[in-house]
Amino acid sequence: MAKHALIQAFHQLEAFKWNPQEGFRLASGKTSPYYVDCRIVLAHPHSRHLVAQLAYSLLKSLDFTLIGGLEIGAIPLATCISDFGYTADPQREWRTFVVRKQPKDHGLGKLIEGTIHPGERALVVDDVLTTGGSLLKAAESARAQGLIVTHGLVVVDRSEDEGKSRLAHMGIQLLPLLTLEDLKQATPPTR
Repeated sequence: MAKHALIQAFHQLEAFKWNPQEGFRLASGKTSPYYVDCRIVLAHPHSRHLVAQLAYSLLKSLDFTLIGGLEIGAIPLATCISDFGYTADPQREWRTFVVRKQPKDHGLGKLIEGTIHPGERALVVDDVLTTGGSLLKAAESARAQGLIVTHGLVVVDRSEDEGKSRLAHMGIQLLPLLTLEDLKQATPPTR
């Protein structure tokens, strides 16, 4: 099963860490005894394929044409899902876009890179959900360009109410591939 294999990949790649004494400072500014590093998982072809496979199974029946999110973290995630969908059956041709943290100060000065058209439906993605800040910023930027955003996908939902409720308040349904509980309850493989 792909979900179990992905959970094991987090442990094998040491992308899930636990340190109850010191904890880890998260992007949100909070401290947690758990750290989830999806960049490591998305750097490996096998685990990246598992992420894309699980995402495709959640997304294949939804109506959208674009996948994107904030630079840099959303780039490999959106790309692997898009690539998987293009070769899957039924095929989905989901284009990708990237929301810059700040508009370019040269060229066209774009905030969003990619081929987008007002009125298109977009899925926003991020690696980990804690407060929802990255997904919300991506969704707000996409909506400002006329895109319709109703769903957000994350590899791991830390299951802290703040993130999910903030998304719901903005009319965005969360689609997590895994939860923090999935990672905590799994038995790490022996070395």
